[in-house]
Amino acid sequence: MSPEPVRETMPDNFIDDIIRKDLETGWCTTVHTRFPPEPNGYLHIGHAKSIVLNFSLAEKYGGTCNLRFDDTNPEKETEEYVRAIMEDVRWLGFDWGDRLYFASDYFDRMYELAVRLIKEGKAYVDHSTPEEISRMRGVPTEPGIPSPYRDRSVEENLELFEKMRRGEFEEGECVLRAKIDMSSPNMHLRDPVMYRIRKVSHYRQGDRWCIYPTYDWAHGLEDAFEGITHSICTLEFEVHRPLYDWFLDQIPDLPHPKQIEFARLNLTHTVMSKRLLTQLVQEGHVDGWDDPRLPTIAGLRRRGFTPSSIRTFCYRIGVSKVESVVDMAFLEAVIREELNKTAPRRMAVLEPVKLVITNYPEDQVEWLEAENNPEDPSAGTRLIPFCRELYIEREDFMEDPPPKYYRLAPGREVRLKHAYIIRCEEVVKDEAGNIVEIRCTYDPETRSGGRRSDRKVKATLHWVSARHGFRAQVRLYDRLFTKEDPTDVEEGKTFLDYINPDSLVILEDAVLEPSLEHVEAGENYQFLRKGYFCLDSKYSTPERLVFNRTVTLKDEWERIKRRMEQG
Repeated sequence: MSPEPVRETMPDNFIDDIIRKDLETGWCTTVHTRFPPEPNGYLHIGHAKSIVLNFSLAEKYGGTCNLRFDDTNPEKETEEYVRAIMEDVRWLGFDWGDRLYFASDYFDRMYELAVRLIKEGKAYVDHSTPEEISRMRGVPTEPGIPSPYRDRSVEENLELFEKMRRGEFEEGECVLRAKIDMSSPNMHLRDPVMYRIRKVSHYRQGDRWCIYPTYDWAHGLEDAFEGITHSICTLEFEVHRPLYDWFLDQIPDLPHPKQIEFARLNLTHTVMSKRLLTQLVQEGHVDGWDDPRLPTIAGLRRRGFTPSSIRTFCYRIGVSKVESVVDMAFLEAVIREELNKTAPRRMAVLEPVKLVITNYPEDQVEWLEAENNPEDPSAGTRLIPFCRELYIEREDFMEDPPPKYYRLAPGREVRLKHAYIIRCEEVVKDEAGNIVEIRCTYDPETRSGGRRSDRKVKATLHWVSARHGFRAQVRLYDRLFTKEDPTDVEEGKTFLDYINPDSLVILEDAVLEPSLEHVEAGENYQFLRKGYFCLDSKYSTPERLVFNRTVTLKDEWERIKRRMEQG
């Protein structure tokens, strides 16, 4: 396996300006960040941006970064998601050390602080229905209507909240709300819900709790408990920041982290919503959370993306306050750039047709030297077997070629990569008229070092020895959706209507050179003229290897789209 490229660093951005000022003024003496995923699905490339940002900032300023699971929603969270998230963060190259935390471990402490707010007259139990609460909150331009339960006594609220905890109320029967400002133009300050009843087992806490804190109540407390200095989140939480600050202001004996927002990552030809990703997985539109067509980190890993390529992508797109959309082609360009430098070259014939060199000795085998990577001379060379019967790509031969077709055709010459110049003499077909064999002659003086090795022809083809090559399945992956923004749906359609029917093409009988028979998952190779590939970690077996295309040698999406538009 090639060594991982030199690790880039996160370029300075507006968050650096804030952190440097905080350090210079003494607001903080060290930097402490966190990555706080909710374990209700697999992470995607947008989460990778947050992981890279939080861990890189901590690393840049000699600080620390926590991994914390924000597991306050028992209906959707599982241990499977926890394990997958931990694997993804480690795979990206980041280490949280001994700083692994779970919001659910703070439930007792959060409850005690909620009781404290009730005693101070800053929270109350509300028996209004969710619909009534929404209606009373009103609209930003007009004051809301206070709940009829807003002025309950402290003693009554304490008693009711304890009953909520003991499970004496049904789901939806009541909630605990903060008492803030029903006339605030910020709707999040209009007496937000702090606790709701959910009679569902928690994957870590079991049935110990039947009330669960909301994100807005829990998140700031988690940050404060852990001594986070800079709570970095995506831009949609900017309107939540006054509430984040209000809750922490009510508990002055806790540290008060600084929330900073940045623009989330949006990528073309895919979906980043966890709800839509879950729908794709659960309805069977894709092959699980690690489907190589998904933007999940697990899917990108299985497809052959490297940790360094994803980190580089995150560094290069930068961090800002401005929402933008990144073209999928940019992500592909980053991995293509890296693999061009690091991936060993191999020959693989994806749609084979037999080629017989009639004037080559039947029992002879030559072992030809081939470079492993012309971009990296230190990668050395390998030996590949050459014999009388070979396979070439079916598309590399045409019986009646159009103008400017320079590959193999009757009476035409081409060079076989690392080998000889051959000339097509005859074509053999089956009863249905399909070409089953191409018969050629070769010029033995055109091998490297031969008397006519410098003789020029217009095309060079890759090939595999029919005697030595092995059969494998090859999966050609492409963009999952035909539309740049599949959530921008036309009337009567859903995002599912834009799934690309050619996003996965499976080739069952590819023939690969023998050196590929013992590769391992995580190793990347360039199949000459075909793209970059890796061993599929999910479906490969010792008896039948499966290879996934990571990316083409160049951006072919425009050509593919034109073909689809033409039917």
